[in-house]
Order: sequence, then C-alpha cells, then structure tokens
Amino acid sequence: MNDLATRTTNYARPRRAPILTLADLPAPGTTRWVVSRKAAVVAGVKAGLLSLDEALQRYGISLDEFMCWKRLIDDHGVKGLRVTRLKEYRAPTHADAEPQSPEDKGIGTPAAASYAT
Repeated sequence: MNDLATRTTNYARPRRAPILTLADLPAPGTTRWVVSRKAAVVAGVKAGLLSLDEALQRYGISLDEFMCWKRLIDDHGVKGLRVTRLKEYRAPTHADAEPQSPEDKGIGTPAAASYAT
C-alpha cells in the first residue's frame, strides 16, 4: 500500500464528542462566570447530567440568566457568551436605541427651553 492511501484513510475516522461528566462542571456555588464555565453548565443541562432546576439551585443563577446563556450559545456559539462583546451578540434594548427625533433628544421641549435660559 502506498503512502498516499495510508494518509487518506486516516481522514475517514469519525471524531467522537468528548464525554462530559459532573467533574467537568463548575463547582457548586461558583460566582465568577467565565465563558467556559457558562458553556459547561449549559452543556451539562443539555447532556442530562443535571436538570435545569438542579443547575439553577446548584449555581444560584436565575432562569432568565440560564436561558440567555443557552440562547447566546445557540445563536452565536460559545463566543456569544463573552462579556466584552455584548453589543455584537445581544439585541439592542430600548435604552441602547439612538434618539430618532429632536423631541427624543430634548430639543424643542418645554423642559429643554427652561434649561436654555
């Protein structure tokens, strides 16, 4: 068998997903949430290592917080959990929206006129 045939057969092997265990999850009571820990908790719940209720109680997080992590992973992958890139991955809120009209900026309103004098 030639060298080329040997190399091409190595590529045909399927990759196996790593097996997740409870030891791979963050310690109970974790308070500093880095990307890898958030992702591990979401993966643990998805894999059935612990139920959603167990995860919420074990880590003291809210349902909204967990669902936000899950949505960000589903939409953007693990990179979506990075705090430094919130504006890239999260939908803008009303507070983040730019003012659309002069009235929204406070120009031409009675309150703005009282400050001008």
